[in-house]
Amino acid sequence: MKKKFIALNTTIMLGLGSVFALPNVHAESISDMKQKQQDIQDKRAGVQSGIHNAEKKINQLQDKQETVDQQLSRLEAAIDDSVKKIDEKNSQIASTKADIEKLKKEIAVLKERIKQRNQVLKERAVSFQESGGDVSYLEVILGSSSFSDFVGRVNAVATIVDADQEILKQNEQDKKDLEDKQKSVEKKLADLEGMLADLKNMQSNLIVQKKQKTVLMAQLKKKERDTDEERMGLKEESETLAAQESAIKKAIELEKTRQAELAAARKRAAEEAAKRAEEAKKAAAAAAASHHAKRSSSSHSSSPAPAPAPAPAPAPSESEHHDAPAVSSGMFTRPSAGVVTSQLGSRWNKFHAGIDIAAPGTNPVVAAADGVVIRSYLSSTYGNCVMISHSINGQVYTTVYAHLRSRNVGNGQVVAKGQQVGIMGNTGHSTGQHLHFELHIGPWNVGKTNAVNPLNYLNM
Repeated sequence: MKKKFIALNTTIMLGLGSVFALPNVHAESISDMKQKQQDIQDKRAGVQSGIHNAEKKINQLQDKQETVDQQLSRLEAAIDDSVKKIDEKNSQIASTKADIEKLKKEIAVLKERIKQRNQVLKERAVSFQESGGDVSYLEVILGSSSFSDFVGRVNAVATIVDADQEILKQNEQDKKDLEDKQKSVEKKLADLEGMLADLKNMQSNLIVQKKQKTVLMAQLKKKERDTDEERMGLKEESETLAAQESAIKKAIELEKTRQAELAAARKRAAEEAAKRAEEAKKAAAAAAASHHAKRSSSSHSSSPAPAPAPAPAPAPSESEHHDAPAVSSGMFTRPSAGVVTSQLGSRWNKFHAGIDIAAPGTNPVVAAADGVVIRSYLSSTYGNCVMISHSINGQVYTTVYAHLRSRNVGNGQVVAKGQQVGIMGNTGHSTGQHLHFELHIGPWNVGKTNAVNPLNYLNM
C-alpha cells in the first residue's frame, strides 16, 4: 500500500502549488489543501465572471454591428437612389440643352424675320424722306378727283400706316417672346444644374457616412475578435483551474486514506509491542522458576520481525526518442532540437510569453523536467498543447508545449525528464512548424503574468 501511495502522490503535483512535493518535502496538511482548493474555487468564480462579462460584451458588440449593418444597408440604398436621380437630372439637363439648341435656331429665324421687317421699314423711311414724308401722303389724299376717290385714297394711306405699325408691333412681340423663352430655358437649366449639384453633394455625404460606418463596423468586429479571444483564454484558464481543483480533491481523499492507514499501522505496531512485552514478561517468570529455563529464555521469547520497509516506486518508463535532445543535468532540459527563432518579449504588438524552437521533419518534444500533465488538449490558439506541473526544491513550475502535431501523454500522467510528450507541429495559431515553449514560476494563467524567460533556465 505504501508503494501505491508513493506513486499516487507523484501524480497530483499541480500548477497552483505542490500538493505532494518531491521526496524529502513533507506533504501539505489536509486543511492547507482544502484552503488551496477554496482559493482555486474563488479564482475560478472570478474567471467565470470574466467569461460572463466577455460574452455580454460580445452580445453588445454584435447588437451594435447589426445596427451598423442596417445603417449601411440604408446608406447603400440611399446612394443607389441618388445615382438614379443624378442620372435622371443629367438626362433632363441634356434634354434642356437640346431645347436650348432648338431655341437658338428659332432665335436665328426670328432675328432674320426682324431683320427683314427692319429692311422694309427702312426702305419706306427712305421713301418718305425722298417724297417729303407725310406731305406726300397728304398730296395723295388731296389729289383725289372725287369724294369716292378721296375716301379710297384715305383708306389706302391708313392701311399703309397700319401695316407699318403692325410691323413694329410684331417686332416688339417677337423680341419679347425671344426674351421670355431665353429666360425660361435658362432658369430651367439653372434649376436642373442646382438640383444636380445638391444631389451630388448629398451623394458625397452619403459616401462619407458609408465610409465612417464601414470603419466603425471593422472596429466593432476587431473588438469582438479580441473579446472572443479573451473569452477563449478565460475558458482555458477555467478548465485548467477545474483540472487543478479536481486533482486537489483527489489529493485530499488520498491524504485522508494515507492518514487512516498510518493510524492503522500505528495500532498494529502498538499491538505488536504489547505482545512482545507480554512474551518478555512470561519469559522472565519462567527464568525465575527455573535456572535452566534462564539459558533458553532467549530462544523461547524471540522478538517479532520488524515490518518490511516500503519498496521504492518504479521509475516512469520513457518513450522511444528519435533525434531528441540529450537530457541535461540542470533543473530543466531542452524540450526539443532545433533553432530558437523567437524569444520572450513583445512581438506583433502582443506579449510573446515563451520561446519558439523550429526544425523540419519529425522532431520529438520532451518534458523539460519530471512532473505531472495538468492538461493535454486541443486549443484554438495553442493547437495541440501539453501543460506540465513540476515541483522542484519546494517551488512549483509550469511548462507549456504548444502547436504540436500530436500528443503522447494524457491528463494526470506522470512524466519523467526527457520523456517524449509529443511531436513538433504547426497547429493552432501558427505560421510554420515549431515548438512554442513557455516556463512559468507558479501556475499558468491567461494573462501569463508568471512567465519567465526559458533561456535563463534551460541548458541550450
